[in-house]
Amino acid sequence: MKKMHALFVSLVLAASTAGAAEPAPIKIGEINSYSSIPQFTTPYRQGWQLAVDEINAKGGLLARKVEVISRDDAGKPEEALRHAVELTSNEKVDVLAGGFLSNVGLALADHALKNKRLFIASEPLTDALVWDKGNRYTFRLRPSTYMQAAMLVEEAAKLPAKRWATIAPNYEYGQSAVATFKEQLKAKRPDVEFVAEQWPVLGKLDAGTTLQAITQAKPDAIFNVTFGADLAKLVREGNQRNVFPKIPVVSLLSGEPEYLDVLKDETPPGWIVTGYPWDQIDSKEHAAFALNYYKRYNENPKVGSVVGYATMQAIFAAISKAKSVDNEKLVKAMRGLKFQTPFGPAEFRALDQQSTMGAFVGKLDVRGGKGTMVQWHYADGRDYQPSDVYVRAHRSAAAMQ
Repeated sequence: MKKMHALFVSLVLAASTAGAAEPAPIKIGEINSYSSIPQFTTPYRQGWQLAVDEINAKGGLLARKVEVISRDDAGKPEEALRHAVELTSNEKVDVLAGGFLSNVGLALADHALKNKRLFIASEPLTDALVWDKGNRYTFRLRPSTYMQAAMLVEEAAKLPAKRWATIAPNYEYGQSAVATFKEQLKAKRPDVEFVAEQWPVLGKLDAGTTLQAITQAKPDAIFNVTFGADLAKLVREGNQRNVFPKIPVVSLLSGEPEYLDVLKDETPPGWIVTGYPWDQIDSKEHAAFALNYYKRYNENPKVGSVVGYATMQAIFAAISKAKSVDNEKLVKAMRGLKFQTPFGPAEFRALDQQSTMGAFVGKLDVRGGKGTMVQWHYADGRDYQPSDVYVRAHRSAAAMQ
């Protein structure tokens, strides 16, 4: 009987010890448009997976492993919200992250506010996310529409062009990008005028009709905000009609490998773009990231890869700084948080919770039958953020508390 009692006690102790050795993981709920925008979100997922594997190989955070529970929103705000409710209520995640489309990001930000749950918006670019619809629980990683527009305006203002036309998808991001570009370009060049606008439905661009309407206005230059399949249609039709490179184009995101890999030798030379010349960056931070990414996936990184990796790096840094996953402590840790990205160091500005992570600005060209960026430079995000006065005029006092 004593032997049986001793065996029972030893089994209980063993189970207790095993339980203590494996504390509950830190859970990150991640939501993105995996099925609708795979050219960006597949590399994005690979980027955050790499970061999670690296941190867990080092023992995790707070002596706990990190677990990411991922969901596909299919590019629909209502789907994103459904997943957010499930992740916070059922899975009890400690942090929410992700988002690609601006309308999805805004829906997740609203959920974060109502549920007091930290949300790291990795990709949505709309300025509303950190300004008029911003809240204390939402932080944004990528340079905003305002910031990237400012980077491009710096170059656009150097063109002799006075008559401008715009092409942008007719939803929050496109509308915000055009409004911001207009505002900033007119501030630098009061002599410019905007003579035509085209607002195609996202994913349903009629390139022929769009370009016909634009060229009838006889612009000196075009500001383009289309991306993905719409961008490919626009470029192909513009090349065939000899619109490009006849009319100079300034274009958001078009230098990203996600899109240049599709355009290939159709890439329009001379476009002024934001992008990612991954094969030409020689910093130590980027070289280490690119090498590890290639070893893991046998492919070169894309912008999505960097965004996914940096999103997790920011979350890890916040948890380490807060020494907790309590959301209020994490919010305090996030404000002014310094963290590392493959592009170099960045931080979240406390005033509007926008990261200083930058972007590369340059021109497009074709080399070896492939699209690439040339004459590029890195635009540090901190140099293109609006003034404190500007932010206070656009962000509510409650969001800054």
